[in-house]
Amino acid sequence: MRPKVCHVITRLILGGAQENTLHAVELLQASGRFDVTLVTGPALGPEGSLLEQAKRGPFRTVVLPQMRRAIHLTRDLSTYRALKRLFRRERYDVVHTHSSKAGILGRLAARKAGVPVVVHTIHGLPFHPYQPKFTYRLYVGLERMAGRRADRIISVADAMTAQAVAAGVAPADNFTTIYSGMDLDAFLAADAERETARKKLGFGPDDLVVGKIARLFELKGHEYVFEAFRRLAARFPTLKLMLVHDGILRKEFERELEQSGLLDRTVFTGIVPPDEIPGLIAAMDVLVHASLREGLARTLPQALAVGRPVVSFDVDGAREVVFDDKTGYLVPPKDVGALTAALEQLLADAALRQRLGAEGRRLVDPMFRKERMVEQIAALYDELLEAKGIRRG
Repeated sequence: MRPKVCHVITRLILGGAQENTLHAVELLQASGRFDVTLVTGPALGPEGSLLEQAKRGPFRTVVLPQMRRAIHLTRDLSTYRALKRLFRRERYDVVHTHSSKAGILGRLAARKAGVPVVVHTIHGLPFHPYQPKFTYRLYVGLERMAGRRADRIISVADAMTAQAVAAGVAPADNFTTIYSGMDLDAFLAADAERETARKKLGFGPDDLVVGKIARLFELKGHEYVFEAFRRLAARFPTLKLMLVHDGILRKEFERELEQSGLLDRTVFTGIVPPDEIPGLIAAMDVLVHASLREGLARTLPQALAVGRPVVSFDVDGAREVVFDDKTGYLVPPKDVGALTAALEQLLADAALRQRLGAEGRRLVDPMFRKERMVEQIAALYDELLEAKGIRRG
């Protein structure tokens, strides 16, 4: 009998944590070594949904309508009780949680239900220095409480471990770094789509395209990119900006770019499915990542796999893949001058872009392959199950 594994995530919107989780459950089930269930709440919000894709997968999908991202005591208590009932009824050997809400409620419910092995993945910490003090302390306290309920915590970057340990979430030896996996072959082969993608987006052969992949939302750093774009526009008359994704700030951003006279040089793609991202990156010449908090943004290794250099704020796990003058450039957060200078250096030198992009491709393969990620997760399950004296199969 195969070990029964249940993954729990708050919602399956279009996002890195969600793609990571889907890859994990799909490949764990396909391996034939585990019987996998995925539990999630409804995919509410403007970010798009992966829920239908999950329902078509080879694993069981359970939707809890009451599980939502926002704190709501009545719904959260109902979610906790529903998870506890499910875990007891199905007698899972492993419960593996993702994201803050599902991570806290899922770990508490799993321990109360007597699940032998409890694992949590930190894709990005729920507390950060841009929050009000009360909110920050609340989330740190909740993560410390939930951290005591996990046999192991997976971090998608060493930086996440360092921040969690510093906040007292759990001791350092309770953490394991497993980089977020993806369908790397699609990105490695994407350059063949460059000409077609650029024509579809309306870019000319001589256009220089800087791309940013992020929800149009707070803390994603669009304002710093817009200012750098404004400063570079005269120097590079063919410079274009591509914003991949959508969000609640789109109209505000459109007004801002129109006032700067740059709206006609900007392409908003709106929400796009994950399988279109490789082609969009291929259409770029440089990827910029200006978020103020992100874990380790999947867009960084994705761009490197396509062969595009990156310019990133030096936050969280970015320095684990962005190396100055090797794969791109790191600049201090919110430093528009440094951001502009790094982009200018790359835009002015095609040979430099090619050299850094080639080095980036070598770095990320096989480091970010989804198959490698799942092999490491499966090995961790085996280790923890054996330590609890559970042997199946």
